Amino acid sequence: MAQYKLLLPKMGESVAEATVIKWEKNPGDNIEIDDIVLEVATDKVDSEVPSPVKGKLVQQFFAENDVAQVGDVIAIIEIEGAGEEIQQDEPQEQESVPVTENSVVAEESIIKEEEEEIPFIPADAEKEEQSFQNSESGRFYSPLVKSIAQEEGLDLAELDKIQGTGADNRVTKNDLLNYIAEKTQKQTPQPVVESKPQPTVEEIQIPVQPKAVQEEPVVSKPAAKVSYSGHDEIIEMDRMRKLIADHMINSKQTSAHVCSFVEADVTNLVQWRNKVKDAFEKRENEKITFTPIFIEAVAKAIKDMPMINISVNGSQIIKKKDINIGMATALPSGNLIVPVIKNADQLNMVGLTKAVNDLAARARVNKLQPDEIQGGTFTITNIGGFGNIMGTPIINQPQVAILAVGVIKKKPAVIETEHGDMIGIRHMMYLSLSYDHRVVDGALGGMFVKKVADYLEQWDSNREI
Repeated sequence: MAQYKLLLPKMGESVAEATVIKWEKNPGDNIEIDDIVLEVATDKVDSEVPSPVKGKLVQQFFAENDVAQVGDVIAIIEIEGAGEEIQQDEPQEQESVPVTENSVVAEESIIKEEEEEIPFIPADAEKEEQSFQNSESGRFYSPLVKSIAQEEGLDLAELDKIQGTGADNRVTKNDLLNYIAEKTQKQTPQPVVESKPQPTVEEIQIPVQPKAVQEEPVVSKPAAKVSYSGHDEIIEMDRMRKLIADHMINSKQTSAHVCSFVEADVTNLVQWRNKVKDAFEKRENEKITFTPIFIEAVAKAIKDMPMINISVNGSQIIKKKDINIGMATALPSGNLIVPVIKNADQLNMVGLTKAVNDLAARARVNKLQPDEIQGGTFTITNIGGFGNIMGTPIINQPQVAILAVGVIKKKPAVIETEHGDMIGIRHMMYLSLSYDHRVVDGALGGMFVKKVADYLEQWDSNREI
């Protein structure tokens, strides 16, 4: 019997390590090709790692909550065949299935796509960093754990007291975060709750939903902690919601948000879509929505005004060459995730439609790959899908602008003709652009959203696709 070394696969260019959160297969279990062996968590996205071979799992090298590096051998699978050992030459980018519970979301919920996991440590902190390297206990601390400890003001002596759940009592990121949360809770005065005959606080565990196939995709969640204070229900934020909260607060603290609005007459566009949608679906086996049309208009406007397609690094403005459009997608859990269409300006309408439908469909059933939610340079959020006419979305860092497209409604409007002005029923919508006033002034922001509206209003009703 030969042995296959299962390596931790690549999960994106900026992802170097992952935490094992659950083993789906245990030693002695038979494994088929593409069976999920384990779930791993990163700061980008949580994924399920499938097996590329058929065999029997004979050994696990990491326990739950251990941190593994990309390329580490995480398990041995015994397979039929000659030879003693089979190993991949290098970790392959296997298809990984993100677990929505820990996916990173934009508006929104995108994690900082260009931010390194380990923050830069300034020169004046060099001495503090060395103190972590010279631990008298001889205990190993990952760079991520050390950076979090420094940021929270923990010294080495306090770090050494934390009970680790990793291999060889290693302190994992979750161990440190739980310790900090408990420490903060102890230091925070607890509110006095009026005593009642029944218990004031009652812990209730909500069972995990099984990964069964249902008519609507169901997002698997860990048991949520719920408590009661009087008649009020207190729900602990899950990891995904905490990431969203941190990302939104960071964006508001980083960017000087300004919002500009414009109303667009999209009657020609709506009539064109109504005319071609049936034939398009029959020919391409794809439904054409308004989203790829909006994305095309935005990509054209970015090419006209490339200084909206930038990011900021301190006092530096980074002008992006690629036009990568993120689109906010609602998940069955009620959260949002933002898959990214890379090089959107290079795709025609058929290509954009297929990309939009594919990414949206796989996002809703948790089959996006980590790289598909990274690298965006501009974001669109369709609030019209919820009947909203306009909004003020929060910028998705490190981008500098996000466009909200409102609902399309029939309204009476003035129509200019060669015979004079007339009142007619038109399809109207609002576009809302939030932009970073540090680097995008009102002139550029206003002209950009107007340029997008112009492309939508000037739609060729005879266009063929």
